[in-house]
Amino acid sequence: MSLVGNDESRLTGCFDGLRVLDFSTTIAGPHCARMLADMGAEVIKIESAEGETMRTRPPVRSGCSTAFGQLNVGKKSVVLDLKSPEGVEAARRLVATADILVENFRPGVMQRLGLDYGRLGALNPRLIYCSISGYGQAGPSAELPAYAPVIHAASGYDMAHLAYQPGRSRPDYCGIYHADVVTGTYAFGAIASALYQRERTGRGQHIDCSMLESMLSLTLNEIQMAQFEVQLPSRPTFGPAECRDGYVMIAIASEKTFQNLMMVIGHPDWVSDSRFARYSDRRANWGELMDGVEAWSTRFSVAECVEALNAGGVPSSAYRSVADALTDPQLAHRSALAEVEDAAGTFKVVNQPFRMSDARVAAGARAASLGEHTAAVLGDIGARPPKTASS
Repeated sequence: MSLVGNDESRLTGCFDGLRVLDFSTTIAGPHCARMLADMGAEVIKIESAEGETMRTRPPVRSGCSTAFGQLNVGKKSVVLDLKSPEGVEAARRLVATADILVENFRPGVMQRLGLDYGRLGALNPRLIYCSISGYGQAGPSAELPAYAPVIHAASGYDMAHLAYQPGRSRPDYCGIYHADVVTGTYAFGAIASALYQRERTGRGQHIDCSMLESMLSLTLNEIQMAQFEVQLPSRPTFGPAECRDGYVMIAIASEKTFQNLMMVIGHPDWVSDSRFARYSDRRANWGELMDGVEAWSTRFSVAECVEALNAGGVPSSAYRSVADALTDPQLAHRSALAEVEDAAGTFKVVNQPFRMSDARVAAGARAASLGEHTAAVLGDIGARPPKTASS
């Protein structure tokens, strides 16, 4: 079935009818649970009376964080005191009605609360219980505190990235939390797999998702080069080529793109040049090759270079800011951004990067205020809302 001409009003989400309890905080777990919500699941976010950490992260307007909204749009918010017997009992009642639970506490925390998989799986054998942690649920590092930048360093990712920065010896600062997003996405995939298995067995299971191993999966070439000696090129094979007014990324990823690039820069003779004719020759002389490319690119603006490269069939892009990228007509064409609201007004979030021909995949309309759904959700299971929660 083609996406063209779909009447989205008739489409439903793949996970319609599923109930998810989101006990997670910050990024990895909430990202996973938001993906489930975008696929149609009812996601109930369990928070303390103070609200989770991301509710205070900028940008904040009238007390509402859009960073929190990006991660939690489409979820319900229920306040529970998990340190009280009443809060734990309410959580257990919710678990009895749930299909999926997502948590990213340090290993051992949920067990101390009496909400570990051993207890909850016995209560609800169909429960799919996903634990996200820095290093996994057991082992010598399991109980170490872990945030994304720590995992970037521990996985070797930061030093692998540094190796592609000629002349640099100090690791970069990184404010983009790759480990959280990657791990949350792996957790989503594992949950979907467990749901499929449950269709055949009728049983749920425990998923143990490690941020460390998720980050290792990004270092595909580096994992192999750590095991075998490899002769690296004189200059990284992918990187910025200088133009008059900025930089352009040129990806020479195949023989065809190499040949096309040589035509664009006016050196068709280099296709048969002994320095560059074979892939191994190019790697050995990469610095010399890129110097020749920059002798061409520095004569033109970024826009002129990209136009010429695109016309010549060479994969390339200007180096854009996120703000620039968000104005790309391609994103508008795919409805990649959704306008949502919270108590402070409207803002835009990114939709999931995939579309489905016969299912709806979209961000929910609203990011809930703290405790907005406490009374309604707990009322449905016969539990008394805490006096401090909003309704």
